[in-house]
Amino acid sequence: MPNIKSAIKRVKTSNKRRAQNASQKSAMRTAIKKFEALVEAKDVEKAQAAFIIASKKIDKAASKGLIHKNAASRHKSRLAKKLNSILA
Repeated sequence: MPNIKSAIKRVKTSNKRRAQNASQKSAMRTAIKKFEALVEAKDVEKAQAAFIIASKKIDKAASKGLIHKNAASRHKSRLAKKLNSILA
C-alpha cells in the first residue's frame, strides 16, 4: 500500500474503475450468451429483443474502451448472422 496521499487515492480509484469495467464486460458477455441460447432454442421474437440488448452492451463496452471497436463490430456481425440464420 502506498504512503503518498495521491498514490493512495490512485489505488482507490483504480480499484473502483476495475470493478466497474469488469461488471460491464461481464454484463456484455452474459447478454451475448442469453442471445445465443435463444438462437439455439429458435425463439425468434425473444432472440430479436436479446440481439438489441446485446448490441447495446457491446457498443457501450467499445465506447468505454473495454473492447476494441473492431472487436465490437465483429461480435455484432456474428450475432447478426446467427439471428438471420433463424429468421430465414
